[in-house]
Amino acid sequence: MTGRDTRAPVVGLDLGGTKIAAALVGADGTVLVRHTRPTPATGGAEAVLDALAEAAREVRVPGVTRLGVAAAGVIDPVSGTVTSATDTIRGWAGTALAAGLAARTGLRVACDNDVRAAAATELADLGGDGTLIYAAVGTGVGGAVAAGGRMLQGAGGVAGHLGHLPSPEADGLPCTCGATGHLEAIAAGPAITAHYARLGGEPADRLQTVAARAALGDPHATAAITLGARAAGRVLGGLANALGPHRVVVAGGVPGIGALYQDALRTAFTAELMPPLRALRPTPPRGGTDAAVLGAAALTRTLPLHDPHTTGVPR
Repeated sequence: MTGRDTRAPVVGLDLGGTKIAAALVGADGTVLVRHTRPTPATGGAEAVLDALAEAAREVRVPGVTRLGVAAAGVIDPVSGTVTSATDTIRGWAGTALAAGLAARTGLRVACDNDVRAAAATELADLGGDGTLIYAAVGTGVGGAVAAGGRMLQGAGGVAGHLGHLPSPEADGLPCTCGATGHLEAIAAGPAITAHYARLGGEPADRLQTVAARAALGDPHATAAITLGARAAGRVLGGLANALGPHRVVVAGGVPGIGALYQDALRTAFTAELMPPLRALRPTPPRGGTDAAVLGAAALTRTLPLHDPHTTGVPR
């Protein structure tokens, strides 16, 4: 963890189940170049690593030596390995993420869970004793938790996986992790779309289609969206009672569908709160859509760097 040139720009990669975002981040935290591409989620781990490396090449400039990657799944930053993952990205569990990217790019690589990386940018604003709940609702439901100014990784790096908390609204529904009744099974984008179909809605290819139909007054679309939002709000409100956070952040593509979702989540969240927390409200990430890539770039300053010359993986 020595020899870090903090003056040079860094490549930040954000890997989600649907999209890869890449950015060249300057030493002052400014995003200099952006690039996005689809995640080859059904193509296997090697295809995903190849796509990450290609995304890095799209934003890289001469002089860059470090790359931070914020990835879906349970990530061990020390070994650089995906220790556990759902089937959102096929074959992702067990992937040597840092070694694979270092070998493909020739850069020194730091890695962590995607939501935890994004949440670190919020935690920095809260001071030395901040407590934070950060939820990311998109293709899946991820999260991060910080207490006393420290991001919690937990046993096996599993801390913060909010999508796998039990949810009454998801009772009996299969989750991507293999269990049933978890929040992700009713609150993630694909889960809301699937529930819309169960309610009798016309076939829809994605959540945005459901949201558009809700805006036109489709009762099934409205019910599916508000149920997913209420489920998320209830889980986050209960967790807030347990942790007493200074800030609760809700990020990801699902909240971006508009006020119908956001209002239902906020109402359900507030209804769960104990009296001392009644003023607390969920907020969007302060880093906006760049939060994850900025957090990924910041990993190269704080986590172990995996060197392409010592990973043991052929270049």
